[in-house]
Amino acid sequence: MLYDLEVLIHYGGNAVRWLAVIAYIGSIFMANWFIGHVGQQLSPDGPHVIQVWPGIYAPSGVLWVGFALVMRDLVQFFLGRRIAVLAMLIGAALSYFVAPSLALASATAFLLSESADLLVYTPMIRRGWVVPAVFCSSTVGLVVDSIVFLFLAFGSLEFIEGQIIGKFWMTCVAAAVIWFLRRRYPQALSQPVVAQ
Repeated sequence: MLYDLEVLIHYGGNAVRWLAVIAYIGSIFMANWFIGHVGQQLSPDGPHVIQVWPGIYAPSGVLWVGFALVMRDLVQFFLGRRIAVLAMLIGAALSYFVAPSLALASATAFLLSESADLLVYTPMIRRGWVVPAVFCSSTVGLVVDSIVFLFLAFGSLEFIEGQIIGKFWMTCVAAAVIWFLRRRYPQALSQPVVAQ
C-alpha cells in the first residue's frame, strides 16, 4: 500500500500535483468562508474568530491560511510560480462569491506574501532544502499576509498576534507532514520546478 503511494506520487505525479493545486485553491476559498461563518463574533460587524492561544483570538480563516501557505509552496515546487499565482487568483475569485469584501484583501495579501515567500523559498529549494524552504518561506509569508490582510479587510491590526500564532500552528503541522513524506518517499519530493 505505501509502495503504491510512492509510485503514484513519483510516476503518476501529475494527478498528485494537480490535487495540490485544487487543495490550494480550496484552502483560499475556505479561509474566506470561515471568517464569515465559523467561530464566534465578538462584535456585530467583526469577523468570526477562534481562540488560538489562551486569551488570543484570530479570524477563523487563519486555520486555512496556514495550510494555504504551505500548499502554495508545494504547488510552486511541483508546477512552478506561474501556476501558484494563477491558482491563488482563482481562489480569490471564488472567494468573491462568499465574501466580496474579503476577496480583494485576501488576493492582495497573498500576492504580497507570495513575493516575500519567494525571496526565501527559491534560494533554499535550489539547495535541495525542501522542508526548511517550506517552513521558513511559509513563516515569512504568514507574517506579511497577516499584516496586509488585517489592514485591508478590517482597517486594524487588532488580531495580528492571533493571526501569526494560528498560521504558525498550521504551518508547523503541514511542515511536519511534508517532512514525514520527504523521509518516507524521498523520490516523490526530489524534482522541484524553480524560478518559472
